Amino acid sequence: MNIKFCARVFFLFAMISASVTLPAQNRDVMSAYERNMQPLIEKVANAGTDNERYNANELLVQLFDEALNVEESFQWKWDLGTYISVLTSSDRQFRVITWPVVRDNGEYECFGFVQSYNSKTETYDVYTLHDKSDEIISANEVLLEPENWLGAVYQELVETKHEGKLYYTLVGWSGINALTQRKVIEPVCFRGNSSKPQFGQALFRREKNLRRVVLDYSSRAMVNVRYDEQVVRTYENKKIKKKGRTINMQVPKEEKMKMILFDEIAPMLPGMEGMPQYYAPTGIEMAYIFNNGRWELRDNAQGRLADPKLNKEFEPLPKTEPAYKSDL
Repeated sequence: MNIKFCARVFFLFAMISASVTLPAQNRDVMSAYERNMQPLIEKVANAGTDNERYNANELLVQLFDEALNVEESFQWKWDLGTYISVLTSSDRQFRVITWPVVRDNGEYECFGFVQSYNSKTETYDVYTLHDKSDEIISANEVLLEPENWLGAVYQELVETKHEGKLYYTLVGWSGINALTQRKVIEPVCFRGNSSKPQFGQALFRREKNLRRVVLDYSSRAMVNVRYDEQVVRTYENKKIKKKGRTINMQVPKEEKMKMILFDEIAPMLPGMEGMPQYYAPTGIEMAYIFNNGRWELRDNAQGRLADPKLNKEFEPLPKTEPAYKSDL
């Protein structure tokens, strides 16, 4: 058996055990940090001016940096309410912590940290995330690192497997500004033995330059992005005998699949292409299905109910003459 693999398994077992037996001194220290963060989080979320919010946020960032560098702090289970997002991978490779600061003019800036395992030192390294959204061109195509990050508050960590390897994909949101908001589907990885995260990976089949899915749309619209198991209708080719001859037909079938479901978005009116403040859902549901180590786009992947009796075909209402007439 591979020696490195054995060492990794032993380390993970030790970490799981340590989460139960975190030294009392460390528990007291982490508890103190958490208590001191609570009033700062309240100010970051609700203070009346930019100065108050950013002053509180500066102290919050400092406390997080100190706390995450405490020995065995990865074992601490943060309880910071809903304003701070804390996501931890099942293999304990990394944890990502993110939150927003909203300015008086409606613009958003995101902050965060990644705490990730270093196989060389057998400890967790800490990386500060720097939101450079305003400076990033072609956001869906570029590989990014903590110093140059497309800021987002990550809401879900999707884990998928292929040939024994675990793949991580983050689903996040950002307010951007008073007119526009954003959803992002972003693979993240750690190259070789490095603990440094890389955001955005070429894991999208038949989309060569795509490293992350970026959906920018109106702040008044609601766009769903979620990882879910759905019953979907698929088609398979079958040879069927009909009137004495064999023909190829596509036969529908119902199949359960896990996928990242998201709303297709488009301009509300013609002529508004490229103006995300006027983008909204079209009513079509799209999906990325993880297949052979890649995310594969499935057009029109409308999720269906588990009870087939309720999955009736949609019949549009017949068109009629309008009830009014215009002289124009």
